[in-house]
Order: sequence, then structure tokens, then C-alpha cells
Amino acid sequence: MTSPVPHRLAQFVALGRVAIGVTALCAPTIMTRPWIGAGAEGADARLLARTMGGRDLALGLGTLRALGVDDAEARPWVALAGMADAVDAAVTVAAMRRLPRTTRWAVLAATVGAAVVSFRVAVALDVPPDTRTGPRGQVPTGGPGPTSPTGTADGGGGAPVPPG
Repeated sequence: MTSPVPHRLAQFVALGRVAIGVTALCAPTIMTRPWIGAGAEGADARLLARTMGGRDLALGLGTLRALGVDDAEARPWVALAGMADAVDAAVTVAAMRRLPRTTRWAVLAATVGAAVVSFRVAVALDVPPDTRTGPRGQVPTGGPGPTSPTGTADGGGGAPVPPG
């Protein structure tokens, strides 16, 4: 059974990511000003903000689509979105001395917080035991595969054995 709390948190995070993506695409300086300060108005900064907006929009929409299927489908999307946030946090730390003094800690807190929430939600999303299969749909324990009640003809995930 899917737990509703992680599922709802994943939806909330994905919707937030969609909103951030749309904002970055349509009004990029709203996203860049806190992060880089005075350089936010430049064409280069707006270009980079829009590319990041596209990334966030894609990750958010992908997560929402996957959540519509099931939590197992959504888990990698949520984790990868967390990875994107972790990279944002790492590059923020690397540039910390050059970032605006008034906003750098807030930006770092937002990126670290988003990464932590995404990773924790990804771990909490339920993955039913029957979806934990190996390559080509094999059950890792060597038991019957999902294609037939008796497994596969060669025992290694090849042609299915016809029932009967």
C-alpha cells in the first residue's frame, strides 16, 4: 500500500519545481538576483536561468507524471531532482565568497533544503516488492519471472516458457 504522506510531499515538491521552472523561464532575474546579485540583469545570467528553469520544469513535470503511475515510477525522478539540488548547493558553496552577502546563506539553505527533502521523500516512497526486478524483468532471487508462472526457458530472462 502506498503511504499518502510521502506521495503528497513528492507532489508538493514537484509542483514547487514546476513553479520555479516557469518563473525562471518567464522572469529569469527573479531567480538570478538572489543568487548572483548585480550580474542578474545580464543576458548571460538570464540565459543560464532559463536553462535551469527548463531543467526544473522537466524534472517537476516528469515527477508529476510518474506519480500518476505509482510511487515506484516516481522514486527515481524525485531522487534525481534532489541530485540536481545537491549540485546547485555544491556550486553555491564553491562560489560562496563571490555571492551577495545578503542572500548567499538563504540561497544555500534553499538548495540544501530542497536536496534533503527530495532525497528523504524518494527513500520514503513505497516500492512494492513485485516491482523490484533485475535486468530484463528477472526476479533477482532466480524465482519465476513476470512473463509466466514457470519463469523463462533458459532461466536467464530469455524466451518465456509457454504455460501448460
